[in-house]
Amino acid sequence: MPCSAPLLPCYAALRNGGRLVLGTGEVAVLERGRTGYYRVILRRVAQAGFAAMLILIGFTLASATASAESTASRLEAAINGPARDPANKARDKLRHPFETLMFFGIEPGMTVVEIWPGRGWYTEILAPFLRDRGRLYAASWDKDLKNSRIQKTLSSFREKFLANPGLYGQPQLTELSRRKTKIAPAGSADMVLTFRNIHNWMKQGYERIIFEAMYDALKPGGILGVVEHRGNPEVWQDPQALSGYVNQDYVIEMAAAAGFRLLAASEINANPKDTKDYAAGVWSLPPTLRLKDKDREKYLAIGESDRMTLKFAKPAR
Repeated sequence: MPCSAPLLPCYAALRNGGRLVLGTGEVAVLERGRTGYYRVILRRVAQAGFAAMLILIGFTLASATASAESTASRLEAAINGPARDPANKARDKLRHPFETLMFFGIEPGMTVVEIWPGRGWYTEILAPFLRDRGRLYAASWDKDLKNSRIQKTLSSFREKFLANPGLYGQPQLTELSRRKTKIAPAGSADMVLTFRNIHNWMKQGYERIIFEAMYDALKPGGILGVVEHRGNPEVWQDPQALSGYVNQDYVIEMAAAAGFRLLAASEINANPKDTKDYAAGVWSLPPTLRLKDKDREKYLAIGESDRMTLKFAKPAR
């Protein structure tokens, strides 16, 4: 394939065992090392077999392109489908679910664990996407917690997502807390996703336990996708993250301590307008607007928080 080809089909072809022609008789092959990283290897092919190689490349690339397009179209259908609350859809331009999930590499047929889904903003997308091909575990709060707000949220989550298999399939509701860490069978998940949760774990002092639980649930080579309010790297990191912001390097260190390797970082969910120095922390900004009418227009103009988007892997054995 010529160098001007679209990046997504090229990468998809390589990931699926394909080869890309770089010059006469030379091809690029993507090989996965023991650490889980991919590397491109250049190989010389005998001229006699070059024509046959071109045919093989064509079939492989066409298949990989179709697969990538199928994932994208399926994800778009879930994002735009009837399973979603209109108020949640309105925030797509701020939370970028399509770009975020494609960056993490989600695919039909995966076993995915969503950590602390709350009211189900992302569950409304993940459950329909995986309904016919795949499995979704919703690792929510400890059901025995004596907290009326949490109990109300858990009840509404069950009523919405567990009682409507036509829209959402059959997501499995599990528990995640300091004492309950079996979010899915060990080594069963292709992907674990957490959206804006890490500061909550830090506040309670059990972030290490949660990172280890996510690591244990993943297969070797499995992906951890993280979105979190990004703090100012020039400001000392409060170990409890009481402002709601967490420094990106701090998150990377926590993940590494649990055994994860950082694969990539994206600015999909960045917001340079966020100065991260508000009286009520990140909750000064929408959608919370904790200060109510005080400086409301100012915070609306800033928009939602600046967020890191990080892709980690559990090393392959």
